[in-house]
Amino acid sequence: MPALSAAFQGGRVLTPPDDLPEDLLRAALLRDWGLRVGSLEYRAVGRGSHHWEVTDAEGGRRFVSVDELTTKRLTLTDPLDAAYARLRAALGTARRLREHGRGFVVAPIPTSGGEPLVRVGGRFALALYPYVDGESFRWGAFSSAAHLRGVLDMVLAVHAAPAAARAHAPVDDFAIPHSDELGLGLAGTGDVPDTGPYAGPAARLLVTHAAPVRRLLARHGELVRAARAQPGRMVLTHGEPHPGNTMRTVDGWRLIDWDTVRVAPPERDLWLMEPGDGSVLDGYAEATGAAPLAEMLELYRSWWHLADVAEETSRFRAPHAGTEDDDESFTILRSVLEHIGTLPAARV
Repeated sequence: MPALSAAFQGGRVLTPPDDLPEDLLRAALLRDWGLRVGSLEYRAVGRGSHHWEVTDAEGGRRFVSVDELTTKRLTLTDPLDAAYARLRAALGTARRLREHGRGFVVAPIPTSGGEPLVRVGGRFALALYPYVDGESFRWGAFSSAAHLRGVLDMVLAVHAAPAAARAHAPVDDFAIPHSDELGLGLAGTGDVPDTGPYAGPAARLLVTHAAPVRRLLARHGELVRAARAQPGRMVLTHGEPHPGNTMRTVDGWRLIDWDTVRVAPPERDLWLMEPGDGSVLDGYAEATGAAPLAEMLELYRSWWHLADVAEETSRFRAPHAGTEDDDESFTILRSVLEHIGTLPAARV
């Protein structure tokens, strides 16, 4: 991910992990990329990952992204090795996209062994990126019609990627990450683990909104069955082509944050881009001859809401200290649950 990426839904990872010392990062950068670090500066510029701007001994700049593999697990029993393998496959796909002519892809710099990332300290994954100079954007509406059209053109190019570029990409299984912990929270047994200051409030908040969340889960299941009945519609998707994952450079638009890349129905990208006037859906249909399906747009809206709730539920069932990150996560949890509570019974 390049410098100054906007945050997911306005949230940011504000603090570095306590158990990832800077010396460990420096050693990994030297060992796997031959990069002698002059300085490292933590940058609170993205939600879900940790980021540092690195300056080498000659003054050149790079960008480091570190993911906590525990947050990449799909369930409590999902091995960290599996989480790492999925991330490796996604970032490797970004590399192949760029090698197949998608120059707008901001892909990781490969290690001396050709890997897109490395394992650090057991539970962390580190990737190194070029430093991209340009204008960044935040979550929300696109800044202009030209911005939206530029992103649609990039998405069209991703969806049309050749078989060689998508050969090893992860395939979307439509699962809600941390759904096991979400289920435990919805059960509302009252046996809330004392993991930190938000454990109790988050548990009570989820129980209060349990009925609309269960209703949305049921609807999501119906939509997943409909998606699986149409495997021929699957394409390579970015997953989160919102403004915060774009940059404008002197050489054109760039698309960043490729850890979410999956083979999936095209609506996985389109629902997030459509401004409500049909322009993106019509433009996609005109360019591809494939009309987006309302049910599949609904599928990914529902997935997004449920994934947000499950992620924050998992966060507060784990040990936490009440940091700024925790404060912001609780705000997100409350906001999404309140929104789900306003949704019609059969729609998202």
